[in-house]
Amino acid sequence: MAKVFNTVGCCEPELNYMVDLTGRLTEIKGMVDAGLYFTMNRARQFGKTTILTALAEYLKKDYETVYMDFQTMSSLAFESEQSFVAAFSEELLDLAEDLPDDIEKKLASFAWQTDGTSSLQTLFKVLKKWCAKAERKIVLIIDEVDAASNDQVFVDFLAQLRAYYLRRRKFPAFQSVILAGVYDVRSVRRKIRPDGEHMENSPWNIAARFDIDMSFSSDDIAGMLKEYEKDYHTGMDISLISEMIYAMTSGYPYLVSGMCKYLDEEIAGTEKFKDKKSAWTKEGVCEAERMLVKEDNTLYQSMIRKLKLYPKLRTVLYELLFTGRPIPYTATNDYMKDAVMFGFIRNEKDTAVVFNQIFESVLYNYFIAEEFASSELYKAGVQEKNQLLFPFVSQADYEWCREL
Repeated sequence: MAKVFNTVGCCEPELNYMVDLTGRLTEIKGMVDAGLYFTMNRARQFGKTTILTALAEYLKKDYETVYMDFQTMSSLAFESEQSFVAAFSEELLDLAEDLPDDIEKKLASFAWQTDGTSSLQTLFKVLKKWCAKAERKIVLIIDEVDAASNDQVFVDFLAQLRAYYLRRRKFPAFQSVILAGVYDVRSVRRKIRPDGEHMENSPWNIAARFDIDMSFSSDDIAGMLKEYEKDYHTGMDISLISEMIYAMTSGYPYLVSGMCKYLDEEIAGTEKFKDKKSAWTKEGVCEAERMLVKEDNTLYQSMIRKLKLYPKLRTVLYELLFTGRPIPYTATNDYMKDAVMFGFIRNEKDTAVVFNQIFESVLYNYFIAEEFASSELYKAGVQEKNQLLFPFVSQADYEWCREL
């Protein structure tokens, strides 16, 4: 079965063209080896599930790894402490390998709620015993924690994790815990008691920084295209094509795969691009960019929803796109943190910039359409829009590309 470029769900090496994740997996394993607990928060469709799936497999030779997904747990699981313990225990029974008999029996009693005393406290006592008895150290990975981040029971669960982490030198505990989602779990706040200094506390303030770059470099893209080229022998200029794709996407994984998928499946074989050889060219990449900007996909839909939910985020993006005024990148500002967290902007030489040129075009189109009634804005937007695209070519080359 021939491999394809994938833009839906987890990528699998046997089925999909992928960048080489080995370097990233090695870096993350270094954090696990150090016994760190950390959050991996990245924007939608940024390849979190793909790298977590690969990581779970990568760690198996040294650790017992449990990879959970909170999306598989229903909303009822987060309604009460007992229902959460039951759902969490049921997931562990399905996913954990070589559970000691007494641990398995106790988790089963929680899962089936035959033990009326189940609570987070009793659950963690069982987990502590499991960590003590396990032949290898245990790594817990939980994906899609956003599904639970608004629920008090999840915050209490984080607080228990924090307590066991702080006492890990005295009591058995997980080697590492990795939580993944869009939102930074370290921002979850819980009221402890009503007096000033202790009004709020983050139960996840033990979390180490996760600074590993998950976007794709032009070299990453080139490596993926080399694998594709071995199968199809298009004669493409891999260096040029990978640099163009990177310049348009800034390595955003979904957009990289989306452009490649258009080139392989939609553009090749058309009247203008007769075959794969003619598609994988500078002209073909320009066509793929246009098609991707016009797409109505869940990533763009999610971005637009965020603009409506976070007015300050909308304001900063509007300023970046229409005024041209530089905005200093300040990581302590809430709106700046939101913009980074949702993948709208990145830090470039201490200045906030829209993450990539495709997002610039999508957002420009959205703002212009939204305020179409304002003719002055519409005219200004149309005039300025052309300047957003293709900074890696001259204006003359840009005009040539747009006329294709």
